[in-house]
Amino acid sequence: MTQEERTQAVERWGDMVWRLALARTANVPDAEDVFQEVFLRFFRHEDELKSDEHRKAWLIRCTVNRANSLFSSPWRKRALPLEVAAQVGVEDEYREVYSAVLSLPARYRAVIHLHYFEGLSVAEIAGTLDLPEGTVKSQLSRGRAFLRDLLNEEV
Repeated sequence: MTQEERTQAVERWGDMVWRLALARTANVPDAEDVFQEVFLRFFRHEDELKSDEHRKAWLIRCTVNRANSLFSSPWRKRALPLEVAAQVGVEDEYREVYSAVLSLPARYRAVIHLHYFEGLSVAEIAGTLDLPEGTVKSQLSRGRAFLRDLLNEEV
C-alpha cells in the first residue's frame, strides 16, 4: 500500500474510527491511542480485506477490540473528564447530544453510537459486538430512555 493510498484510507475511514474510539473510551488521549493502533493494524492486514463493506466491519471490530484491551490493562487511569472529550471531533450541532451519549453507561454508549452515528443495523451491531440481537435491541431501548431523561433535564 502506497503512502497516498494510506492517506486516502485514513481520510475515508478515520472519522468513523475516531468517533467510535471516543465513544468507547470517553477519553481523548485513549481514543487517539486506539485510532493509531487500529490504523497500524489495518495497514498490515489491508490486502486481506476483500471489499469496502468488509473493511468497514473490520475497522469497527478492531476499534471495539482495541478499546476493550485498553480497558483491561492494569495501569489504566482516566485523565480527562467526559466534558473535555465531548468537545473534540463532533460537529457543533451534535455536541450536546454526543456529550449526553458519552455520559451513558458503556454498554448503552456503544450500541447508541454504532446505531445512530455509524448507521449500523441491529444485526450488524450484534455481529460486531458479539451480542444477541435481542440484547442489542434492549440496550438501544434503554439507552434511548437514558438519553431522553438526560436531554430533558438539560432543557
